[in-house]
Amino acid sequence: MDTLTRIRAFIDVVEAEGFSAAARRTGRSKALLSKYVRELEDELGALLLNRTTRQFSMTEAGHTYYRTASDILKEIDNLADLVRENNAQLKGRLRISVPRTFVDADVGQSLIDFAKENPDLSLEIAADDRFVDLIEESFDVAIRITKLEDSGMIARKISDFRIHICATPEFLERYPNLEHPTDLSNVPFIVDTNARTQASIRFHNPDNTSFAVAVSGPIEVNSPHATLRAALAGIGIAFIPDFIARKPIESGELVTLFNDYIPTDRGIYAVYPHRRYLPAKVRIFVDYLHNWFKKHP
Repeated sequence: MDTLTRIRAFIDVVEAEGFSAAARRTGRSKALLSKYVRELEDELGALLLNRTTRQFSMTEAGHTYYRTASDILKEIDNLADLVRENNAQLKGRLRISVPRTFVDADVGQSLIDFAKENPDLSLEIAADDRFVDLIEESFDVAIRITKLEDSGMIARKISDFRIHICATPEFLERYPNLEHPTDLSNVPFIVDTNARTQASIRFHNPDNTSFAVAVSGPIEVNSPHATLRAALAGIGIAFIPDFIARKPIESGELVTLFNDYIPTDRGIYAVYPHRRYLPAKVRIFVDYLHNWFKKHP
C-alpha cells in the first residue's frame, strides 16, 4: 500500500473527527482506515492519534504531520484538477466560509445558483459571522465583506459594497436638525454589534480625512436583518448594508443620510489561501460569483 493512500486515510480520520465518521464519509471500512493509519505510524515511527473507545485526539506529532501532509495532498489534488479541468466536470467538495449576513440576504442566491449549475460538486457552506482561519479550519475559500487588509491571503473583489445610514421619514420628522454625521450622537441609534467598531462609526470628509462618531440607542443586535426591522419600526437610525436596505430605500420606506460622508473603500471579496496550484473548483467558483454580481448589481 502506497504512502499517499495511508496519508489520505489519516487526514480523512482527522477531518471527520473519528474512524467511524470517516468510514461513513469515505465508504471504506473502519478496520481498513485503522489499518492504514497504523501502517503510517509504523512507517514514521511515531504515534499520530490517541485512540480509546470513547475519545479521539491527535498527538503533538499528529498535529505537526497533519498540517504539512494536508497541504501536500491539496497541492497534489489541485494539480490533478488543473490537468483534468478541460476534460471533466467539477467534482469533489468545496468548503466555503460565508458571513451569515450574506447567505441570508438576496445575494445568497448566488451560492444556490452555483450549486445548481455544478451538480457534481458538493458545497459545504459554513455561515458564520466570525473571522475564520481558512488554513487552520481547512476552508477552500471565504466570502468577506470588508475593507481589504493584508492577511497573507489571495483576494479577488467580486462586487462593490457600501453601507447606508437610514431611517424612516416619520422618525426624521421628529429629529429635523440632523445636518452633520456628528449629530448622530444625539439621536437613538440601532447598533449592529457585528460591526468591528460597533458603537462607533467612521466617516470620511470630502478632503479624505476621517473621523468617528459614537452612537448609542435602545437596541444592540448582531443581525443586519433585525437592525433593518427596527429601523422600519421607527425605533432609530440604522447602519445597514446596501444589499439588505436597497428595497426599502427604493420604495421610500427608508431615507438615507450623509451619503457623501460614507467610506467607499469596502467590497465583497473572495479570499483563499495562496497555493502553487489554485484548485479549479475555487477559480471557477470565484469567476462565477464575479459574473453573477455583474448580472445582479
